[in-house]
Amino acid sequence: MNIGFIGLGIMGAPMALHLVHAGHTLFVHTRGQVPESVAASSATPCADAAEVTRRSEVVFTMVPDTPDVEAVLFGENGVAAGLGGGARKIVVDMSSISPMATKAFAARINAAGADYIDAPVSGGEVGAKAASLTIMCGGDEAVFETIRPLLEKMGKNITLVGGNGDGQTTKVANQIIVALNIAAVGEALLFASKAGADPAKVRQALMGGFASSRILEVHGERMIKRTFAPGFRIRLHQKDLNLALQGARELGVSLPQTANAAQLMQACAANGLADLDHSALVKALELMAHHEVAAG
Repeated sequence: MNIGFIGLGIMGAPMALHLVHAGHTLFVHTRGQVPESVAASSATPCADAAEVTRRSEVVFTMVPDTPDVEAVLFGENGVAAGLGGGARKIVVDMSSISPMATKAFAARINAAGADYIDAPVSGGEVGAKAASLTIMCGGDEAVFETIRPLLEKMGKNITLVGGNGDGQTTKVANQIIVALNIAAVGEALLFASKAGADPAKVRQALMGGFASSRILEVHGERMIKRTFAPGFRIRLHQKDLNLALQGARELGVSLPQTANAAQLMQACAANGLADLDHSALVKALELMAHHEVAAG
């Protein structure tokens, strides 16, 4: 197929390359310079999103936030400008953005004569490189089945949750769970370390019990080894938790633990740590305790 991919960041670049390696013809556009790995492939760089769309049957977008998606879709020389004429195209947004905005974007794309699927992902840079992402989709079932083979080149756990916006709702729920788990692991390891126990051995012991989790396995190790190079940045997780809290206000529900995790991430950001991996949330706890998990 002729496929477009817009947004070649930490996750977008490896995701796009999986499609190239599967034999598809790829047309790409990104803010800034095309990554060397993509430039060295058979992918064709395009001047703007409209050109990508005109040359593609399916267009993927993978950008940071709701305003970025809106600009890519409906800004000057955006995706919408490349729609119309010929076969009906499919637009697939894999960014993590507002569910309510997604519903509005889908309606506008539909009105322009194309189909729309929201397909946010979980798994971070590691999952993007390994093609093992969890992909949460919202949209028409027939359209979803059309693009499923493409999604299977990028992920393993692929679910159509419901209509447009439901994929993004699922991603927000995912980010709530991940944030709260990171905070829980951070508090547990900090407590153990401050009490004089070896946090690495505490983590090892916990991995064999009911407290075991993927967060304890991966991010617990990051906290102990102090390896906070970004796989998923704090600033992006902050954005997702803000979406959760905004949605909670609109729905009239309380998410107290989500609000607490958001404040811990804000404390990290206030101390210049927003571009570290979200496992560095533990640093906010460490600042309050005057103690590092790895210490002692």
